[in-house]
Amino acid sequence: MKLTDSIDIDAPPDIVWNVWRDVERWPEWTASIAKVELLDPGPLRVGLRARIRQPKLPVAVWRVTSVNEPGTSDDIGFTWVSTSPGSRVTGDHRIGVNGNGSRVVLSVDFEGPLAVIVAFLTRRLSQQYLRMEATGLKKRSEGLASRK
Repeated sequence: MKLTDSIDIDAPPDIVWNVWRDVERWPEWTASIAKVELLDPGPLRVGLRARIRQPKLPVAVWRVTSVNEPGTSDDIGFTWVSTSPGSRVTGDHRIGVNGNGSRVVLSVDFEGPLAVIVAFLTRRLSQQYLRMEATGLKKRSEGLASRK
């Protein structure tokens, strides 16, 4: 089962990307994330692992599986995966150009034998968290863009 949300942001993709790729600071701009602890040093990159604490959900470790930096592709963003017995959750974060701003698409895809149960139990909360992340990203990115 896949859940998706999108939002238009009045900030260029490079500003949105700089906010999004700094995952340790997500708790500053979205209430959907209580704490992020990087388990590997360095910037956002393939293989980087982060322990994420979200309200009302078990702690999860996410591993980055793909990164497309601005200038390397028209498809800016990253994907990461969290696994638990019988379930695999993939989070995808994409930024596209929309006029002078950006269009962001977030998705969470539940796979595996227990995915139907996990998705059923967390669907409403997961959809709420996607919306919180999108609106928080919009507010932070537009705030930074207005300072330039």
